[in-house]
Amino acid sequence: MSSSLFRKKSLDKITADAAAGISDSHSSGLKKVLGVKDLTFMGIAAVIGAGIFSTIGSAAYNGGPGIAILFVITAITCGFSALCYAEFASRIPISGSAYTYAYVSFGEVVAWIIGWALILEYAIGNIVVAISWSGYFNNLLEGFHIHLPGWLATNASNAQLGYEEAVKALAAGEAPETMTKHAKLGYDAIMNAPMIGTWKVILNVPAFFIVMLITWLAYIGIKESKRSTNIMVIFKLAVIVGIIIVGFFYVDTTNWTPFLPNGFGGVLAGVSAVFYAYIGFDAISTTAEECKDPQRDLPKGMMYSLLICTVLYILVALVLTGMVHYSELKVDDPLAYVFDKLNMNKIGYLISVSAVVATTSVLLVFQMGQPRIWMSMSRDGLLPKKFAQVHPKYQTPSFSTIVTGLLVGIPSLFISSGFMTDLTSIGTLFAFVLVCFGVLVLPKIAEGAGRKGFKLPYINGKFIIPAIVLLITFLFRSRINDAFLNIGNEGSQEILFLIFMVIALVTAFYSFIRSYSFIPVAGALCCLYLMIEIPAISWLWFFGWMALGLIIYFFYGKNKSKLAQS
Repeated sequence: MSSSLFRKKSLDKITADAAAGISDSHSSGLKKVLGVKDLTFMGIAAVIGAGIFSTIGSAAYNGGPGIAILFVITAITCGFSALCYAEFASRIPISGSAYTYAYVSFGEVVAWIIGWALILEYAIGNIVVAISWSGYFNNLLEGFHIHLPGWLATNASNAQLGYEEAVKALAAGEAPETMTKHAKLGYDAIMNAPMIGTWKVILNVPAFFIVMLITWLAYIGIKESKRSTNIMVIFKLAVIVGIIIVGFFYVDTTNWTPFLPNGFGGVLAGVSAVFYAYIGFDAISTTAEECKDPQRDLPKGMMYSLLICTVLYILVALVLTGMVHYSELKVDDPLAYVFDKLNMNKIGYLISVSAVVATTSVLLVFQMGQPRIWMSMSRDGLLPKKFAQVHPKYQTPSFSTIVTGLLVGIPSLFISSGFMTDLTSIGTLFAFVLVCFGVLVLPKIAEGAGRKGFKLPYINGKFIIPAIVLLITFLFRSRINDAFLNIGNEGSQEILFLIFMVIALVTAFYSFIRSYSFIPVAGALCCLYLMIEIPAISWLWFFGWMALGLIIYFFYGKNKSKLAQS
């Protein structure tokens, strides 16, 4: 039983098939058109989106100017993971991202679990991005004096919250024109929505529209998607660089004092918001079969995009907190807000345009990534053959692309982003952890074997990892002691913390015994810590999602698997 659950793909066979133009015993059928520049642009397209245009504000509000330090810390954490992804991408030049990497490292059931978890990052994450796009798009329309009815521009949950806010404002004697946009939209939606029986028809039509448009782009071909992505990236990079240059002329350095107004704890309070700003660089690993030279180009594309985004994030954080006091930045559109406050409304409007472009490019990259993971799972027999179908004309995974469009588009009509941001982060971090640990169990390549492409630098973690874990244990001794003394009364969050400490200590022990490489172990432990800081309610939903996935695997994938039949 256990041997069938953990049966692995042969790394040698995958590499040989890829070299012969075959992917998992199927002709790939995908166009090889992507180079280093295209992959770097795709990485930037995926990373720079809603994060830099919205979540950076709440992070700066908590941490002040010191939020720049958190961007460096998070970039190092993601950098460890990116190096591990690069090692796998160099060794396994086929589509599938962390799913395929887990199949080689840990076996089939873990590969299925991670493939199922990645749906949270690519599909569920795109619902959040589509809803964010809708908000920016509505702001743009209002700039042209075009007003969509409220019931066509939001979802029922947000409309109700806005309506309640508006009712309180009106009861307090506030004039309607001075209410927030959120309150105005919610009030309009609730008061004017048509009825079907007892149901008020409130739908986020712009979110659905952009998902369908992006799905069509992803359907008709990678070359067309590549061109669109590159154009959008050039535009938003030009706008962000312009913001940085113009903004520095309006920086008041007294706003940078104190640099850590709420201490380092305040900086760490922005962890989830800042990590969300980095999600996406791994998406380009799903396009391996469309790369001209994946073993050389994928690692470069990931690292270049991560480096460029980090530099831009740090500079934007410093400009934002220098132009206005950090306490003013708890807004949905911080970049536009600071320029509007300084009466530069045209720049604020240009930022709104850029935000629409930025979120559009994120949608495009993720709508391309999800179908390729399903295609890989289908080739392995874990999903029906239809998911591996490649369009004869467009040479894209056509059926998987349509299913992805519907999976993202339909929920975006009805639901609010809410906790889905946390679900997206937990699924992504879970993938990062398994990729980092997976590098440790990859077979060693013999010296002089003529290996091509990127090679992960080996730094002996025999003493470094145990020393770091012992230091963490010492620094968190009070929290560990309190958690143990009150374990029966503790919330789920502290239990997650204790589990993390156990995993860290076990990992440190094995690092000492087996001289594990420092980079993958550090990446895995950093990502694990970020995971336990995500609210416990999101963990419950995550476990529920995983349970559903395992039911599908045991009733379908386990018996239909290509490895089972061979």
